[in-house]
Amino acid sequence: MKFALKEGHGFTYVEEGEGQTLLLLHGLMGGLSNWEIVIEEFKKKYRVILPILPIYEFPVLTTGVKTLSKFVHKFIKFKKLEDVVLLGNSLGGHVGLVYSLAHPDKLKAMVLTGSSGLYENAFGGSFPRRESYDFVKEKVEYTFYDPAVATPELIAEVYKTVNDRNAVIRLLAMAKSAIRHNMKADLHKIRIPVSLIWGRNDKITPPEVAEEFHQLLPDSELKWIDNCGHAPMMEHPHEFNRLLKDFLDTRNI
Repeated sequence: MKFALKEGHGFTYVEEGEGQTLLLLHGLMGGLSNWEIVIEEFKKKYRVILPILPIYEFPVLTTGVKTLSKFVHKFIKFKKLEDVVLLGNSLGGHVGLVYSLAHPDKLKAMVLTGSSGLYENAFGGSFPRRESYDFVKEKVEYTFYDPAVATPELIAEVYKTVNDRNAVIRLLAMAKSAIRHNMKADLHKIRIPVSLIWGRNDKITPPEVAEEFHQLLPDSELKWIDNCGHAPMMEHPHEFNRLLKDFLDTRNI
């Protein structure tokens, strides 16, 4: 990670640049490094903030999407943020959707990429066998169109997580919470502009998920990235940045 981590009031986060706030939320198995090239590009004009979501730190009984949304709200209050543009990948997008319903006054716009909230096929329908590195490698590669994007460092990070018993218990609790917390009935209430930037080859939240989001969100646009899986900002970061810039420019943000 090339950016310095900051700490305060129990939060750990990256903060770069000045201007309109872009708040980035990572996914269930994601981390800060997923957004490096996005931060590098947009810190030139925006205040880009990326908090570490404490997915593995909540009590098991309270581990869930709503708890993460409350954490994000506390962070936004701590940083005194207003008119936030929230960007979320996978679980981070789901958390953003829940947050936008609870606190619509805090957000100016939202960008979702590979977001859960309607449907997801995490790990290709099966959870990794903890003892099998090769199985974990296969399932991490499943996230991407090009399996080479799943670097040995990324695979090792996921392997370490799924071999930590406490982390796995919370990981499963969070995944189950995401499945239970379907957003279909509530999406019509989200009135802010939403850009859906989706990998056309996403196998975890497939293209029909993006199309349903586009249909149900009142003010949304849908942009595709070809030869791309579940994490466009990692697999095709420059194309992702171009589409993000177009959205921000079009909306005068």
